Amino acid sequence: MKPRNWSIAAVIVIALLWLIARVSLDTHRVTEEAKWHAPVNTQEVTASRQRSSPITSSAAHDRQHLPDEAWQTIALIQRGGPYPHRQDGTVFGNRERRLPSKPRGYYREYTVATPGLGHRGQRRIVTGGQPPDVWYYSDDHYQSFRKFTP
Repeated sequence: MKPRNWSIAAVIVIALLWLIARVSLDTHRVTEEAKWHAPVNTQEVTASRQRSSPITSSAAHDRQHLPDEAWQTIALIQRGGPYPHRQDGTVFGNRERRLPSKPRGYYREYTVATPGLGHRGQRRIVTGGQPPDVWYYSDDHYQSFRKFTP
């Protein structure tokens, strides 16, 4: 292969890698219209629950509100792992701004298994703080969250 052809091939490979990285970053972004900021007090949480907002709150850890697989993930988090997916325990960027604004690194994400799927699916637990002092569950890949206490 001529040196010029190698150069063209290298540019194409770099462009493809850049495109793949860009697309994977963009999959977690939402439009400005879809952004929502979490309520800041109990009255707003109650009102938001009635409006079917992106964050709802559960006072008690009632197993009816979370699937059994979520409780298995909670046990892993409380033990410190090991986690089944390499993304588990990594920083959750809150790019959708559906959770209260915190410094980068405050939130961590964990996969909640979905029976019958051969991939991670849409269910996640996001914790805040180290050790976690706030817990959220999402069954629609970060479009909404349910706050809970384990």
